[in-house]
Amino acid sequence: MSLSIRNQIPGTVTSVTTGEAMATVKARLDGGQEITAAVTADAVKDLGLAEGTAVRAMVKSTEVSLATGPVSGLSIRNRIPGTVVDVVTGAAMATVKVAVDGGELTAAITREAVTELGLAAGSPVVALIKSTEVSLATA
Repeated sequence: MSLSIRNQIPGTVTSVTTGEAMATVKARLDGGQEITAAVTADAVKDLGLAEGTAVRAMVKSTEVSLATGPVSGLSIRNRIPGTVVDVVTGAAMATVKVAVDGGELTAAITREAVTELGLAAGSPVVALIKSTEVSLATA
C-alpha cells in the first residue's frame, strides 16, 4: 500500500496507557526522540501494540507546525528538534523539509509564516505535532 503521508518515521513502542475508549502510545523513534500518539483502544488491540512493537509514526505535513525556539506552556506533546534543509514557497503555502535525528519531516505552512519566522536552509526549528495527529502503523 502506498500513502500520500510524507512523514513516516520508524520507531519502537515504549509504553501503552489504555483508557476506556482512547490510549496514549509512546514510541522511541529510530533517531532517539520520543513521540506520543493518541489512538483508539480498538487500534491498540487491532495492531497488537505493546512495549517493544516496531511501528511507523505517520503525520500529514499539514499537521506539523514549526517554532524557531523552545516552546513552553503548550499542550502539544511532540516537540522534535531539527534543521531546515529546504523551503519551497508558492503563492500562499510553503513546504518546509526538516532534518531530524533518524529521518526527515515535512511541514506544510503558509508562505507568510515562512517569512515571519525567517525560515531558510540551516535554520534550527522545533517541529510541533499534537498526539491526536500521529497515526501508527505496524509492519
